Amino acid sequence: MFFNDRRSTLLKFDVFGKSMLVQRKEGAWLLFIDSRSRVFDVVIPTELTEQDLAGYLDDIFHEHSSEKHPHVIALK
Repeated sequence: MFFNDRRSTLLKFDVFGKSMLVQRKEGAWLLFIDSRSRVFDVVIPTELTEQDLAGYLDDIFHEHSSEKHPHVIALK
């Protein structure tokens, strides 16, 4: 799922079976679980592009990979 306006961008991902949102707000990327709870202990570098986010989330959360959920998937 992708939302975009002048103030922020929201991207939705399936991160090894868990729904996560990444929001671009005032130049920074913010991470949320299930669109409600902000994840403060993961910092996404500001220089990453939207196309880089799935790979970055895969690198950060790879230990949650399973046979049923082997990949991070960008959702539309």
